[in-house]
Amino acid sequence: MAFPSTGRFIYYITPFADREGSCCFLGFVMPKMKTHKGSRKRFKISANGKLKRSQAGKKHLNSPKTGKRKRHLRGRVAEVGVVAQKYITAMGG
Repeated sequence: MAFPSTGRFIYYITPFADREGSCCFLGFVMPKMKTHKGSRKRFKISANGKLKRSQAGKKHLNSPKTGKRKRHLRGRVAEVGVVAQKYITAMGG
């Protein structure tokens, strides 16, 4: 029987481990999906399942920008679409 290279086999050892045939093969378990920690720090998932992110352009070089422009960059934006779905999956959502 061929298995993928990733993952692990699950065996169950009965209380009678000294007897022959006491170890039973239960199956094959794929590895768990890991949470992408970089995405976890940058994005939040809303209650409705949308991806919330901060707007770009507010971290540095703010003195030439007008107050109105900086105010509008302050809020968070809800993302929907294929890219947002990719990040939600990567974050374990």
